[in-house]
Amino acid sequence: MVKAPSLISLAALAVKRELLLGDDVIPYVCELPADLFDILLTYLPPLALQKLQTKIKPFRDGDDCGSPDYCFENGRKHGRYGNFNTVWKKLFKTRWSGVTDQIEPVDWQQRYWEAHVQGCLDEAAELVVLPSFRGLISDINISDTILNYIGYEQQMNHLACDYSKLSYHCQQFGHYARCLRLQNALCVEETCVQALCKLLIQNSETLASLEFLHCKLSPSFVEGICRSLCSKRKRIHKIENLSIDISSFIENCPSSVVVELVSFLSSGRSLCSLKLRHCHLDRDFGRMVFSSLLEASSSLSILDLSGNSIGGWLSKYDRSGPLFSLGAGKSLQSLRLLNLRGNNLCKADARDLGSALVHIPNLEILDISDNTIEDDGIRSLIPYFVQASERCNPLVELYLENCELSGRGVSQLLDTLSTLRRPPTSLSIADNNLGSHIAASLGKFFGTSVQVLNIGAIGLGSSGFRVLQDGVTKELKLVNINISKNRGGVETAKFLSKLMPLAPDLVEVNAGYNLMPLESLTIICSALKVAKGHLQRLDLTGNNWELQPSHVSMLSEFRHNGLPILILPTLQALDVPYDDEP
Repeated sequence: MVKAPSLISLAALAVKRELLLGDDVIPYVCELPADLFDILLTYLPPLALQKLQTKIKPFRDGDDCGSPDYCFENGRKHGRYGNFNTVWKKLFKTRWSGVTDQIEPVDWQQRYWEAHVQGCLDEAAELVVLPSFRGLISDINISDTILNYIGYEQQMNHLACDYSKLSYHCQQFGHYARCLRLQNALCVEETCVQALCKLLIQNSETLASLEFLHCKLSPSFVEGICRSLCSKRKRIHKIENLSIDISSFIENCPSSVVVELVSFLSSGRSLCSLKLRHCHLDRDFGRMVFSSLLEASSSLSILDLSGNSIGGWLSKYDRSGPLFSLGAGKSLQSLRLLNLRGNNLCKADARDLGSALVHIPNLEILDISDNTIEDDGIRSLIPYFVQASERCNPLVELYLENCELSGRGVSQLLDTLSTLRRPPTSLSIADNNLGSHIAASLGKFFGTSVQVLNIGAIGLGSSGFRVLQDGVTKELKLVNINISKNRGGVETAKFLSKLMPLAPDLVEVNAGYNLMPLESLTIICSALKVAKGHLQRLDLTGNNWELQPSHVSMLSEFRHNGLPILILPTLQALDVPYDDEP
């Protein structure tokens, strides 16, 4: 038998309908006792909740420690901001249950409508690319699915505002957006740029992050976007994070794009993060970015130029000239992360980079992976690494993956890092053919304060792991280590059995694809029983094992928070042999 609805729920649903259709009921809602008012809020969909909260104005009650209260326009005191905020949080979690913010929002109303506007834009981007699309992006009809989420009902279609149009949602809720992600379909000059510029102008004072993804950007489009974001009086913008990812600039007039971007970067007092990744940029463009940062007054902390061909971008700078003098280039002074992965850099670029890095005193993370800098390149950077270790803010993370380094060059690097007072706590030298001779230097480096180490696919082999066993003699700081794809055989397991008891903080190990025989599993399990650490994950995939029932029972005891610690090979993975040939 279906339970009959309560009188309160019926009344709340009736009030909801009245709120969606007009404002007449709002004065009566504000006369409700606080407990009934709070119950009513939980029944309201976003559109009704938005209307009610908009009509209720904040004021501060001097007798209540200054906490924000809300009242109707006549001044009657009513419910706390927290009541609204709690309901907005519930609405957000219900609609986007899989979304988790790194920092929990303070204002859930703002977060809800920001995500809603982004959802509308993403849906519009899918419709614009259809061959049947004709007209302007602002006239696109929002789907019933999205309209139902916010509480739209069919009887509202006679109202003056057109809830079904994208333009309505951008005009009404666009000012809540602090972050926007724009795809190529939304950057088409003929159909979208005018509407997009209106949205950016509307949000120029509040928009903090702007991302372009898979876009082809014309000079006029770039000009329109940059000018929409800049204040007309002061010609400065408030963007904190700008990302142009997997995109390209239409080069019928590339110089105008350069001029506009230089102007934009120079006028960004609040710019903290600049990412121009996989944008087909050349060395001239890279040089332009670097020049603008030398002269800009922003406090840039992240510069990511990965995936571009900018080899030679620093070759024309005079490191002893006035541009590199202390006090010049505030953006470089504040830089903490520099990503130059896959930039077609060579050993000469590494030498130029080493000279430039001296003038970036707060750099903590450097990624120059996937560049053919070779041994000469890494040697030219060693003096910088030594100097960086003596700074107040030393280099913390260093990535040198797939740089065509040899064992000789990396041994020299590791031997130097091992003597530093504060070496990097995270190092990756993976995917370089270093050979087993690197093991002795690695053993020394293990004894430093390193916490994260990636030495996957460096050609250690069985002999290298044997040397590492002898080198590990005291307690280590390791938290995460990757030793995969080194063809270590059973010596890999023996190394792990030596490592785990000496690394009490070890959380994750990747030992996959090491050609370990099945007997290795017994060695590893025995070591796990002895070790008194916090290991949560040990990846053993890619090893050709035929597990028996006895092995399954042996493995069942090793779990963390109900999940297995040992990640074992799957039958599908075994069908494709690992090939680590260069």
